[in-house]
Amino acid sequence: MSGTEIDDRPGGAPSSARRVRRRRRIDYAGLFYIAPAVILVVVFFVIPLGMMVWMSFHNWPLMGRPRWIGLGNYATLWHDQLFWNALGFTIYYTVCATIGLLAVGLALALFVEKPRPGVSLYRTAYFLPVVVGFASASLLWLWLSNVDSGLFSPLAQRLGLTEVLYNVNAQFDSAFWSVTLMVIWKMSGFYMVILMSGLQAIPADFHEAARIDGANSRQRFLFITLPLIRRPLVLALILAVTGSMLAFDQFYIVLAGGPQNETLTAVYWIFNQSFVSFRLGYGSALSVVLLAILLVLSLVQLRLLHGQEDGR
Repeated sequence: MSGTEIDDRPGGAPSSARRVRRRRRIDYAGLFYIAPAVILVVVFFVIPLGMMVWMSFHNWPLMGRPRWIGLGNYATLWHDQLFWNALGFTIYYTVCATIGLLAVGLALALFVEKPRPGVSLYRTAYFLPVVVGFASASLLWLWLSNVDSGLFSPLAQRLGLTEVLYNVNAQFDSAFWSVTLMVIWKMSGFYMVILMSGLQAIPADFHEAARIDGANSRQRFLFITLPLIRRPLVLALILAVTGSMLAFDQFYIVLAGGPQNETLTAVYWIFNQSFVSFRLGYGSALSVVLLAILLVLSLVQLRLLHGQEDGR
């Protein structure tokens, strides 16, 4: 019986019509399953994002009536030297933290990739700091770096590295690298897992064939391992850059923007303007600009990935 013929059975209907109804039921079932996720995205992302953009065009105090000022907040932002200083510091931190996270994460992934005695223990130990919240890790680091009751300064004095107790957080260089080291300690296990999944997906035959052809370990790493983990590496790069550009907890809790506001990040300045100075409209404009920068950075990284794939 063709698809357009009518079923001869009582109450029969065209088979094509039955297939359409069945397909519609399947479509409705799919929409029903994804509805909770769609609702969550709309309520907690789309609507707040729209409100943020709308607020950025207003003088929006915490108390009182909002007033439309158009691009006034963006004009103020253009002349806000503290914001541009904070953005410059954030970019500097992003470069340093991203290099450290990817380097340490890749080294750990190479170490725990293959089965060996105790490798599960190593994987667990390296990943364990990831489950600690950033606020908790920052509080722990704040105590460790305390000049009197912490660990770093008294230990350095006892080892003879310093003559007196040295306040790690008093100077920009030591404070910056201390916090960056904390972030690498906490998050490198996360990137280890991402890169380890890419390493384990590489067929062992590739390395074996290269070894037979006389390639040493460095050549196998450069010409086999790195090209074949490009996708996990780009994913880790995007996550590291985005997370570093949104850095807040560690600099707020450990350094409070000091010394002398030299460790103010972009998000820290947005928080200061929005919830300390109660300039919610201006804080929204700063957020829109930071979101645009993150989108551009992510698109550039994705474009580089596709460009490399097209050039293979």
